[in-house]
Amino acid sequence: MMKGVASSASQGQSPKARGEKTTKTLGMKVVEGSYAVAHAVKCCRPDVISAYPITPQTHIVEHLSQMVANGEMDSEFLTVDSEFSALSVLVGSSACGGRCYSSTTSQGLALMYEVLYNVSGMRLPIVMNVANRALGAPLNIWNDQQDSIGARDVGWLQIYVEDVQEAVDATLQAYKIAEDPEIMTPTMVCMDGFILTHVYEPVKLLDQELASEFLPPFAPRSILDTADPKTFGAFADPSTYTEFRYLQFEAQNKALAKIERTAREFEETFGRFYGGLVDSYRADDAEIVIVTLGSVIGTIKDAIDSMRAEGKKVGLVKVRCYRPFPVAALREALKKASIIAVLEKDVSIGGEAGLLADMKAAFYNSSIHPPIIGFTAGLGGRDITINDIEKLVKKAEAAMKGIESEFEFLSLRTEIL
Repeated sequence: MMKGVASSASQGQSPKARGEKTTKTLGMKVVEGSYAVAHAVKCCRPDVISAYPITPQTHIVEHLSQMVANGEMDSEFLTVDSEFSALSVLVGSSACGGRCYSSTTSQGLALMYEVLYNVSGMRLPIVMNVANRALGAPLNIWNDQQDSIGARDVGWLQIYVEDVQEAVDATLQAYKIAEDPEIMTPTMVCMDGFILTHVYEPVKLLDQELASEFLPPFAPRSILDTADPKTFGAFADPSTYTEFRYLQFEAQNKALAKIERTAREFEETFGRFYGGLVDSYRADDAEIVIVTLGSVIGTIKDAIDSMRAEGKKVGLVKVRCYRPFPVAALREALKKASIIAVLEKDVSIGGEAGLLADMKAAFYNSSIHPPIIGFTAGLGGRDITINDIEKLVKKAEAAMKGIESEFEFLSLRTEIL
C-alpha cells in the first residue's frame, strides 16, 4: 500500500527561499491526489465506506482503509465482491441514516448502473468520487470522461474538477449539497483518472475543525427505523410514478442555487473559490470562447495566454456543474461570444457528444445565438496539447465565416484508419 504523503525536495526551506508566495503555499503539503481526496473524505466523517478496487481509483480507498485501520476514522470500512455490491451496501446504510461514501471508475461505474438509479430514486445523498477513465472495448485504463458523461441521466448531481485542490474542496461541498433536506440527491465528484488521482502536487488539506463546522452531522428526516416503520423504494404504479420523477427533477433544479451558495460559503470559510456552477477565464471580451470541463482546463488557460499575446480574443468557460445543467449561468457567461467551441473527452456514438448536445439545447430557444461547434479529444488518455487547442481555435475562426462541420474528432490519426 502506498504511503499518502511524499516529501518535497525543498522541505525545510522557507516559502520565500523556494521562490513561492507565502499566502499561496502556507499550510500546503505535497501529496498524491488520491491521498488528498481520501483525507477530504476523512474530514467529512462518513459512517460507512464501501470499497472495490479498480484502477485508477483504488488508491483513494486504500488510503481510507489505512486511515480506518490506524484509528483516524470512526467508519465502517466494507470490502465487497464487485462495484455493484459496493453501491448496493450503501443503499441500506444510507437508508438507515448513515453518511456514506464510495469511489469508482469506468467499467465499475457501468456495473453500478442499475443501483445508480435506485440511489437517486430513493433520494439517498451518497457521495462518490469518479476517477474518470475510458470504457472498453478496446480495454483502456487511461483517462477520458465517457464513464460519467454516459451516466448523466441517472439522477445524480455531477461536479467536474480542474485540479486536485478542487477535488478536495468539492468533496466536502458535495456532502453539504447532497444532504440538504430540499435536495437529498446523490452526488458524483468527477476527477480525471491518473492526471489527478496519481499526481503529486502541493495541496492545502482540509482542517478537520473547519470542515466539521462547515458540514454538520447528517440528520435525515426519514430513515429505516423499526420504531417508526417506513418503506423506501416502494412499487409505484402508473398513477404515481411520474410524480416521483418530477420530485427528483425539481430537486435538481433547486440544487442549482444550493451549489452556487455552497461554493460561496466554502469561500467564506476556507478562502478558495472555483466558480459555483460555471467559471470563466479571460472570457469577458472574448470572441471565441472554449467551453469544457475537467483537468484539460489548465492546458487551455496556457494556450489562451499564448494566443492573447498574439492579439487573438480567446476565452474559456468552465462547466463545473454538469448535472443539473446550468442553462441560465451558461447563457449569461456566453452572451457576448461570437462563437462557442465545445471541447470534451467523450463521444455519443451515433450522435455527437454529451456536453455539445446540452449546449445546443441550452441556447436553441434563447435570444443568444452564437454558432456552436464541438470537438472530441483526449479519448483513451491521448494528450490534449496547446497545439491541439490552437488548431481548435483556427477551426473556430473559420467557422465564424460559415460552419462546415458541427462536430469532429480533433487531431484524428487518419494514417492508421
